[in-house]
Amino acid sequence: MDFSMKKLASDAGVFFSRAVQFTEEKLGQAEKTELDAQFENLLTRADVTKNWTEKIFRQTEVLLQPNPSARIEEFLYEKLDKKIPSRTTNAELLGQYMLEAAKDFGPGTPYGHTLIKVGDSQRRLGGVEREFMQTVSVTFLTPLRNFLEGDWRTISKERRLLENRRLDLDACKARLKKAKAAEAKAAAMPDFQETRPRNYVLSASAAAVRNVKFTPLQAEHELRVAQTEFDRQGEITRLLLEGISSTHVNHLRCLHEFVEAQAIYYSQCHQYMQDLQKELGRFQNMFASTSASFGSPSAGSPGADALRVEEVKPPPAGTRKAKVLYDYDAADTSELSLLADELITVYTVPGMDPDWLIGEKGNQKGKVPVTYLELLS
Repeated sequence: MDFSMKKLASDAGVFFSRAVQFTEEKLGQAEKTELDAQFENLLTRADVTKNWTEKIFRQTEVLLQPNPSARIEEFLYEKLDKKIPSRTTNAELLGQYMLEAAKDFGPGTPYGHTLIKVGDSQRRLGGVEREFMQTVSVTFLTPLRNFLEGDWRTISKERRLLENRRLDLDACKARLKKAKAAEAKAAAMPDFQETRPRNYVLSASAAAVRNVKFTPLQAEHELRVAQTEFDRQGEITRLLLEGISSTHVNHLRCLHEFVEAQAIYYSQCHQYMQDLQKELGRFQNMFASTSASFGSPSAGSPGADALRVEEVKPPPAGTRKAKVLYDYDAADTSELSLLADELITVYTVPGMDPDWLIGEKGNQKGKVPVTYLELLS
């Protein structure tokens, strides 16, 4: 208990001494030990690195996740060391709505068919967007975060220690100066110890001089100790600040990876949209000529369309296996209803819309949309 109280009192004394020194420096009443120009340049570069790294990090987060609520949720998951749940991208959600709408409007209609095409492209865009976000998070955001939460915290801690050592050093210099001044003043005063009367009282100034807390010898010893601790802490801090150069090299590599990931992402998006434009253009030109023969509502009775499909024969060597990706309800008797994950046989015939195939499963036969299938062989 006594040890704890002594330590507490000692810490309080050190804190008070630093506070006094800091206040006097701000008021211009005390001298301050200045760091060399090279050290100051290192400090400035470190501060600039921290400030811009933080801004770039925050804005990259906004780029990847514009929704503030979603960013806060992800931040809380990270702080709680929990896995961030997979989030559907806006493009994927739009694609899902379009595909569901196509079922109600009829996949065989021009609008329904186009919704399927655009919806499928939106799902693909959402997929590559998620891959881009994951790649950037790992290769770019994580290194920046590691610097801010790791290296920079260490640098900040050592800088605070250096500032404390500097305040201790300057306080020791001030005490030595006062001790020497007091000693000189005491030496200049005559000693009346032998002749003064018994009831003689020293003046306040003389009493203060004769009761100096630190002798010059003690003050010099404390100054040497403080100087040694300051020099040691300065070297530690200097080494950490010089490591900022390595940080720049690492962040430069991460920046190249960010640009590469972004280039791949936009290239994939551009390719998907070009393919979609070509498909929609081809469909727009061919729909009028093919709808009358393959189940357009204006082509005639459903029975006649169904009869034509039943009369279609598979080519000698043109059948393929396909896996159904989504459930599909036939719009009329010329089409074949599908269930997700089932395997069917498909083939095409001359003059048929390339977005449709003839599908067979068991004794059933009918048209099926290509976008609902994954061709296997």
